[in-house]
Amino acid sequence: MKREQLQFLYDWLNGNSRKPLIIRGARQVGKSTLVELFAKENKITLLNVNLERHPELSSIFSGKNPTEIIQHIEFLPDMGQANKKSLLFLDEIQAVPEAIPALRYFYEDNPEFPVICAGSLLEFVLSDHSFSMPVGRIQYLHMGPMTFTEFLGAVGEEKLSTFIRNYTPDQKINELVHNRLSSLLRSYYYIGGMPEAVSVFADSQSYKNVSKVHNSIIETYQEDFSKYAGSRNLYRMRNVFNFVARNVGKKIKYSNISSRDQSGTLKKDLDLLAMARIIGKVTHSHCTGLPLQADLVEKVYKTLFLDVGLMNAVCGLNWRTVSQMDDIKLINEGAIAEQFIGQHLQHLLADSPNRDLIYWLREGRSSNAELDYVIGIAGNIIPIEVKSGATGKLKSLHQFMGQKKAPFAVRFDLSLPSVHQIDTIINIGKKRSNVYYSLISLPLYLIERLEIIVEDYLERSNITAMRPIW
Repeated sequence: MKREQLQFLYDWLNGNSRKPLIIRGARQVGKSTLVELFAKENKITLLNVNLERHPELSSIFSGKNPTEIIQHIEFLPDMGQANKKSLLFLDEIQAVPEAIPALRYFYEDNPEFPVICAGSLLEFVLSDHSFSMPVGRIQYLHMGPMTFTEFLGAVGEEKLSTFIRNYTPDQKINELVHNRLSSLLRSYYYIGGMPEAVSVFADSQSYKNVSKVHNSIIETYQEDFSKYAGSRNLYRMRNVFNFVARNVGKKIKYSNISSRDQSGTLKKDLDLLAMARIIGKVTHSHCTGLPLQADLVEKVYKTLFLDVGLMNAVCGLNWRTVSQMDDIKLINEGAIAEQFIGQHLQHLLADSPNRDLIYWLREGRSSNAELDYVIGIAGNIIPIEVKSGATGKLKSLHQFMGQKKAPFAVRFDLSLPSVHQIDTIINIGKKRSNVYYSLISLPLYLIERLEIIVEDYLERSNITAMRPIW
C-alpha cells in the first residue's frame, strides 16, 4: 500500500481546515482499499457506503442536508452509528451524481464530520449533468497504479524496494543487485502496477494468473463505458481505449483512430479518458523556458496508457514474448520502456500544479527530432530520453541541447549509473554548431529517485535555477 498516501489521509483528517476529500483515479487502482486500511490503522468507525448498491440515495443527497444524509445512511443494512470517531466513505460516487454537489454542504454546514469519496469515470458523469464540482469546497488525492518500488515491496522484495527509495548518487550499485532489479523490472513490465494483478502474482508466482486478472480488469473498464458513457458511442469509446494502448508514445492523428468519426468527437473521447486518468496526455511544448506549460501546442500530443501491464494485455503480449525480448529492442523498439517512465513521471508530478507531461517535437521537411519527455526540476529544464545504445545515436537529444541550452540531460536505459561528457556537431538550419553537455545515464529502475539525483547534480555543478519566462 502507498505509504505517502496513508500519511496524506492522516494529515487531512487532523488538519485545521478539512474539506471533503475526493480520491481520483481509474477503477481498481486501490482507492477503496486505501480508505479501509486507513480506518483500520487509526481505529476509525468507517461508514462505508457503496453508492452503486444504493442508487435510491439519490433523492436524499438531492436534499443537500448533511444531517439528514447521515441519518438515512445509518439505517442502511449493517451500517454503524455515526459518532465523533466516524468517517463517511462514499464509494463509487459516480453512481449517484447528486452526491457530488452535496459535498459543499458538508463543508459549509457540518465541517467537523470527515467525508471521503472515491469514484471512477467521474468526468463521464459530469459531462451529462448540468452541475459541476463544488470548486473550493473539496480537496483531491490522486491515485495511480503501484510504482516499481511498491511492486517490489508487495512481492517480497522489500530490501530492494528500500534500496531504491534510499538511493543516493554517491552509492555504487553492486552488479548482482543491478541484475536482480533489471530482472524484476521485466516482471513489472508484464504484471504492471494494478493492485489485484500484483497481489495475485505475489500469492501464486503465476504469470498466467496475472493475465486472467488483466483481462478481467479490461472487461470491467469496457462495462463501465456502457454504464457511464451516457450519450457517447460505446463502440467508439472502446475503439479509442484500445487504440491508445496499442499506440503509446505516438503522436495522435485522429484519422488513424477512425476515418468515420469527426476529429472533434474523437478529441472529446480522448479528453474524457484523460480526465478520468485512464490515459495520459503528453503535450508538445516549445520548451523556451519555465513553466514548460506556458508555450504548449495543445493540439500536438501523444498518449500514455493507465498501466504498462494493462497496455501489454490489450496489445496481446504474453509473458514469453516480454521475457525473451532483447534488452536493446525492449527499450528502443515498442513502447514498454517509454510507458514505464511516463507512468512514473505522472506519479512524480501527481501533486504538482503543473502535472501535465511534456515532450518536445521538431518537424521539418528533411529531418524530424523528438524528445521523449521534458520536465522542470529545481527551476531547470531537464530533457529525458529513453534509449539504449551509443551516445552518438541520440540525435534528437543533441538537437534539443544545441537549441535550448539545458544544463544537462538524462538518459534512461539498462546500464549502471554514469555521467558522459557529450561533444558533438549538429546542423541548426544551414549552420554547423558544436554541442557540449553532460549526459546522466540511469537504469530505468531509478526513475523514482530522479528528483534527488537531478538536485544533487545541480548542487555539485553549482548550477542556479533558470529565470521563468513569465
